Amino acid sequence: MTPTAPGLPLAIALIALVAVTVAVSLVARLGLSRQVVWACARAILQLAAVSLIITATLSHVGLAIAFILLMFAVAVFTSAGRCGVRDRWWWVAVAMAAGVAPVLAIVFLSGTAPLTGAALVPIAGIIIGNTMTGHTLLGRKAFDQLRGRVGEYEAGLAVGLERPMVIEAIIDRSRAEAVIPNLDSTRTVGLVTLPGAFVGVLLGGGSPLEAGAAQVLVLFGILAAQFITVTVAARIVGSAHLLPEDLRDRLRP
Repeated sequence: MTPTAPGLPLAIALIALVAVTVAVSLVARLGLSRQVVWACARAILQLAAVSLIITATLSHVGLAIAFILLMFAVAVFTSAGRCGVRDRWWWVAVAMAAGVAPVLAIVFLSGTAPLTGAALVPIAGIIIGNTMTGHTLLGRKAFDQLRGRVGEYEAGLAVGLERPMVIEAIIDRSRAEAVIPNLDSTRTVGLVTLPGAFVGVLLGGGSPLEAGAAQVLVLFGILAAQFITVTVAARIVGSAHLLPEDLRDRLRP
């Protein structure tokens, strides 16, 4: 993979790809055409702005940390919205921070990666982004399970089980399903895909061995962060602190 320069060929390729995606959405009646166009437009604008910001953060650790906090805030807001718990965003932040913080501490305090803006921003961004995905998958699957199994919840309470025990039993399968995608990515790395960290190090002039080491570090970090976040989020859901408004009414003790 070689760097892609802005220009007419890139513009043509991007427009064609968006057109194909929108066409498929229309033919398949997915109802996502507008969301696709809006998401792609936002991606272009956001990446253009981020490119300018990163230029400054790469050489200043303080600015890099500020940018990471901004990324984390956006990730929390996005996951909370997707799960329908935006009015309980602080619990989402707790769950995600529980996964992100120890992973970044291990990576940087161990000296594995240098404590510089050039290392902080990409590594933290990858970890935060994947932690957001894990939390979103857990939340959406867990809440769907709870909505469809209210009868089981009521039956559990009727036989004397505690509320957290019943909720966690119902959403138990959702925890594993939330981390399976990245678990599969880790198992098949190098055979099915060459992920971003690997390609990025190669494009930056690193050796294949250095690229492999960087990718393994990132993959293991993603797994640790997701497993912690999903586990903590499931506990918070079980305690009924993190539930959509409709479930708060239906899952009364």
